[in-house]
Amino acid sequence: MHVILDDTLDRWIRETAPGGDLTCWTLGLDEQPGTTTFKAREEMMVCGSEEVARVFEKCGAKARVHIPSGQMAQTNETLVTAEGPVGALHIAWKVSINILEYASGIASRTRRFLIAAQQGAAKVRIAATCKTFPGTRELSAKAVWAGGGMLHRLGLSETVLVFDHHTAFFPSFDDLIRLVPDWKSRACERKFIVEAASLDEAEALACAGVDGIQFDKLSPDQLAINVQRLRDLRPELLLIAAGGVTEHNAAELAATGVDVLATSAIYFGKPADISASIQPLRS
Repeated sequence: MHVILDDTLDRWIRETAPGGDLTCWTLGLDEQPGTTTFKAREEMMVCGSEEVARVFEKCGAKARVHIPSGQMAQTNETLVTAEGPVGALHIAWKVSINILEYASGIASRTRRFLIAAQQGAAKVRIAATCKTFPGTRELSAKAVWAGGGMLHRLGLSETVLVFDHHTAFFPSFDDLIRLVPDWKSRACERKFIVEAASLDEAEALACAGVDGIQFDKLSPDQLAINVQRLRDLRPELLLIAAGGVTEHNAAELAATGVDVLATSAIYFGKPADISASIQPLRS
């Protein structure tokens, strides 16, 4: 499972309490011993519990992970516990509840999305786009993996993905087709994927040697026709459906025979419902 690096956790702690917890300091509670418990209020796919434990350690408390990322939690199950000075617990709690709720929400949506899609095709993959809110990419990526998904691409540096706002700069589609072999040689260790505007374009791209074709916002019926024609032409070609892909149409789109459903929908929705309590440490 992906590990979020210390500099990210340090940044999250710093933005939450740049000068410590003023309330605990004012009330004289900073050094009082206490305990913190995070529990699931609903069934969920857990993500972020390892990062939460590290946040508590960084703030001066001791923590224990009860359910790791990538495992299901049932209602009322304990996810993470910690004990230490109350000032440390309050700072870590504020950071940690956001990590757990947002990450587990994405992981749970990813899992539901995958289950829905696999009703249409057992081997289809769910790929999350890189359309995350700025500053949240690492945690969002871990949540997608925890839920059983994959990343369409983590950023612009890892895959050649050609859209119409790239092809608009070439005199014609034929000029673009002629250049595909040269472009592939310039990025020979990377997949070369192009979004096609029509079946004719897709067939020409397949013959030119691209590694994959992406289709945007096609109906399931039209997508199925395109998939069948391209499978006959090049069975190994990677085929991706994108644009408007949701949990509700995932099965129908998957049944067309595409390899991947690319979506940003799993990032947006209700956070997981998690309770957090801070209590005095009883001897």
